[in-house]
Amino acid sequence: MSPILWSAAARRHLSDAMLLGVAAVWGSSYGVAKGALAYYPVLGFLALRFGLTGLLLLPSLWRLTAAQWRDTWRCGLPLGALLLGIFLAETHGVSLTQASNAAFLISLCVVLTPWAAWWRLGERPSASAWGWGGCSVAGAALLSGGWDGDWAWGDALILLAAVLRAWMVCETRRLTQHRPVPALALTAWQAWVVAAGCAALAWLSPGPAVPLPTAPAFWGACAYLVLACTVFAFYAQNWALRHSGPTRVALLMGSEPLFGALWAVALWQEQLRPLQWGGCALIALAVLGSSVRRG
Repeated sequence: MSPILWSAAARRHLSDAMLLGVAAVWGSSYGVAKGALAYYPVLGFLALRFGLTGLLLLPSLWRLTAAQWRDTWRCGLPLGALLLGIFLAETHGVSLTQASNAAFLISLCVVLTPWAAWWRLGERPSASAWGWGGCSVAGAALLSGGWDGDWAWGDALILLAAVLRAWMVCETRRLTQHRPVPALALTAWQAWVVAAGCAALAWLSPGPAVPLPTAPAFWGACAYLVLACTVFAFYAQNWALRHSGPTRVALLMGSEPLFGALWAVALWQEQLRPLQWGGCALIALAVLGSSVRRG
């Protein structure tokens, strides 16, 4: 194999590994975030989480050329707005519906992404992409218990978050594929947009201001969510989309429920029923099967 082909293959394998790492840390984020939210309100916590991310990544903006500055904010503003919409819809949706509904509906991002890629990028998905995407969603349905059949505003918000996730993956690819946008700088811009939006909404919300917590558990959770679940996760996603298609990215990140279940068993001593283990197996099969197909 020639060096050029090997380099491209190595980048694809690295992008796959990074995306599975994202799924793993995001699978653990729900329990960590739930613990942090016991100390501080949702909007204030999101503003703090993404504001700290933006500050941490500020040095990545200093080295940009004038052209990179222009390209980065042109990509970062719309992508940051989409990310803000995802977090607002998902966070409020979870509070208004059952956890099983939320877990299943958000997993629909895996099968929505091929449609979004076809619409926004003109990339018609292969039959295998639909098959493995359906396998992953079926696994998520078994793992979460599926949708209970009742429809509420929370379910609509979670479905909106799934649509926005699919859209953002495709928009990231579309906006950055022909622009020299550094992944860290793009992540910084997205973080600032989310932080500013959440801070503005928190300021407009009624009620007294809540002082920052002093509990070490809160700041430990913040550090993990900022470093692993925000800086690493969004950098990895932005970088991987340069070397992989949106459908592939969505499928690998769709393994998040699998890792969430494994974290729950390992760290919080939760017990899974046989059907739930079957769901884990289907998600793992989807990831492994698509990887073998890709070669």
